[in-house]
Amino acid sequence: MRAWVLLSAVLWYLTGVGWQRSSERTGKGFIYGKPGHPVKIYVKLHHNSPILACMDYKRAKKETVDPTYTWIGPNEKPLTENNRINITKTGKLKVEDFLEALSGLYTCTLSYKTVRAETQEETIVKQRYDFMIFVNPFAPGWKGACNDSADCEDITNRNILQARDRIEEFFRSQAYIYYHDFNKTIPAMHFVDHSFQVVRMDSCRPGFGKNEGLHSNCASCCVVCGPGTFSPDVDVTCQSCVSIRIYGAKSCT
Repeated sequence: MRAWVLLSAVLWYLTGVGWQRSSERTGKGFIYGKPGHPVKIYVKLHHNSPILACMDYKRAKKETVDPTYTWIGPNEKPLTENNRINITKTGKLKVEDFLEALSGLYTCTLSYKTVRAETQEETIVKQRYDFMIFVNPFAPGWKGACNDSADCEDITNRNILQARDRIEEFFRSQAYIYYHDFNKTIPAMHFVDHSFQVVRMDSCRPGFGKNEGLHSNCASCCVVCGPGTFSPDVDVTCQSCVSIRIYGAKSCT
């Protein structure tokens, strides 16, 4: 089972292990915007988002005069600091303990001055950067970051395969014993060669689903259902419901 959150320019992030597309990332781990192109970011559920910089990489390498930063959250209201939202004086944003409801579009507007050398005339320049954040219980990179976690998919799958092998070995041993001891009655439940198999089942937790069109860079990932959709069970599809205005809906109400 896999599940996720989204930000717009494409990034996979998980506690120091990540992958990105359409954005710039520095050695310090900052994610820069890209003018005119939303940056998609997938964050592991209940983990912190990467640090989002309110500027693009090229602008960050230049001198910026009197910069100001304004962040707007998914509810289209200005972001203010609280126990989850952390905004620095230099305009960098980090969202802690990310939940389904925090998914959506995060927009930052950078304002700064430019000065014409000949006339000393000042001009105010504004640039907008969009980040689209989605949640997934297992963000890309989880395999290398949760080696000691019992909820990792690879560990779960390995345990299932071990259980399969042990169950099959039990029935094979039972069949061997009864085959060589004609005095014993064959039990009601016994093994028949080639009759035991394990079938992989694809599922997502309620409120999450898979959408190859919207999340083509991670078509096999369970991503939080967006507004207008819901998933009431472990199906892999988010169903339509026009009345829903939140992320991660589990019912159409």
